[in-house]
Amino acid sequence: MQKSECHRSVQLRNRVTDNCDQRTSSSVQIKHRTAVQQRKSSSSTSSPESARKLHPRPSDKLNPKTINPFGEQSRAPSAFAAIYSKGGVPCRLVHGSVKHRLQWECPPEKLPFDPLLITLAEGLRETKHPYPFVSKEGFRELLLVTGALEKAVPLLPRLIPVLKAALVHLDDEVFERGLNALVQLSVVVGPSLNDHLKHLLTSLSRRLRDKKFKEPITTALQKLEQNGGSGSLTIIKSKIPTYCSIYC
Repeated sequence: MQKSECHRSVQLRNRVTDNCDQRTSSSVQIKHRTAVQQRKSSSSTSSPESARKLHPRPSDKLNPKTINPFGEQSRAPSAFAAIYSKGGVPCRLVHGSVKHRLQWECPPEKLPFDPLLITLAEGLRETKHPYPFVSKEGFRELLLVTGALEKAVPLLPRLIPVLKAALVHLDDEVFERGLNALVQLSVVVGPSLNDHLKHLLTSLSRRLRDKKFKEPITTALQKLEQNGGSGSLTIIKSKIPTYCSIYC
């Protein structure tokens, strides 16, 4: 009897010892895995690559490989905005309580059209305030001065591609500014515009498919015909066969 009880006691102690050994082994394994994970985490965060991501160096801003090409800081100002900021456009926007106006540094009639008129035409494609207003109003007012015909005609070969760029622009407001500028130019130069008209009519023909532009484009074509004389009708019909003359 005593031997049996003694034997059970030994077995119980062995089981306790085995359980303790298993728990100790599991604890050691867990500590080992934790230590390995910590070393991996430490090595990854201490690497030069991750350090640069967490704390970018000042020189990274000058490295093209680290610059986001679509980031706000990489967007250079447009040509018109750069010229305007440097005083290349001799007028400024004056905010009024009802409407805005331009204030010229000197009378517009004393200003050379080259390259000011072309610069203002380039500004028609701007979409950021105050450039759209400055460009469209400056273009209009400059064409109103005495002697505008003699100053504008020699610039037509350079001016037409700029107006075309506004007419093919996807922004509706840019297109409208380009269309208005074209009509204003035709009032001044008259038939002199006919030789360049065909380069612009394709853009107008495409926009005619949009119902909201059908009326303003038709009105513009009528003014182009009126200002361009009989020769303009043939040119307009060659690109837009559906156009009906104002004299029909």
